[in-house]
Amino acid sequence: MKLALITGATKGIGRDTARAFASKGWDLILVARNKVLLESLRDELSVNASKINIYQCDLSDPQKIINIFPKILKECGCPSVLINNAGFAFNGDLIGMPLEQWERTMQINLTSVFQICSLIVPRMRREGGLIINVSSHAAYNSFPQWGSYCVSKAALMSFTKCLREEERLNGIRACTITLGSVNTSLWDSEFVKSDFNRDLMLSSKSVAETILNMANQPPSLLFEDITLMPDSGAF
Repeated sequence: MKLALITGATKGIGRDTARAFASKGWDLILVARNKVLLESLRDELSVNASKINIYQCDLSDPQKIINIFPKILKECGCPSVLINNAGFAFNGDLIGMPLEQWERTMQINLTSVFQICSLIVPRMRREGGLIINVSSHAAYNSFPQWGSYCVSKAALMSFTKCLREEERLNGIRACTITLGSVNTSLWDSEFVKSDFNRDLMLSSKSVAETILNMANQPPSLLFEDITLMPDSGAF
């Protein structure tokens, strides 16, 4: 069954990944906060005759995850590919940042992934599956003003490695795609301040094509991690 679940599906990497998968005939479960954008994307992708299921969920709220994902599994079945793409960034002094923003960063970038996997992996064990967690080179680098983001991505990388080893014998493959700066709406957020040249960044389309390629590999093969960087180097 070619059914993929994508979080953070309405913008940037998530949106282009949904487009890439739909163009190849995959059925999709799209999860995001904005219902209007979800409906618009569903209408766009349905032209390809794929089955597009949409669910509104704010991953910054643990209870909403608990409420929505069992419903997704009941109505759509278990995805064969889970793409944890949703992310959040806050830049500012590490020690001086508000606790609220620290907790929001950890919830969206790390804890929501744990929650979603906790609900989906037990079902995945029946037929196997692939989990792709979208990470960042901030996982193994230290960037001033990006401390909470670096910490969350480093923890996500470790979580993925541990999950991979625990679930290997259950036919579940877990991997990361580690990214340099990508030209997405993250840079337009009120919580992020930067003056980088976005034209030099990776495109979300190139990232989406790589994720599709990872998903299309046979169960006997696993890219444990693929790192994509702009050819101009790190930002």
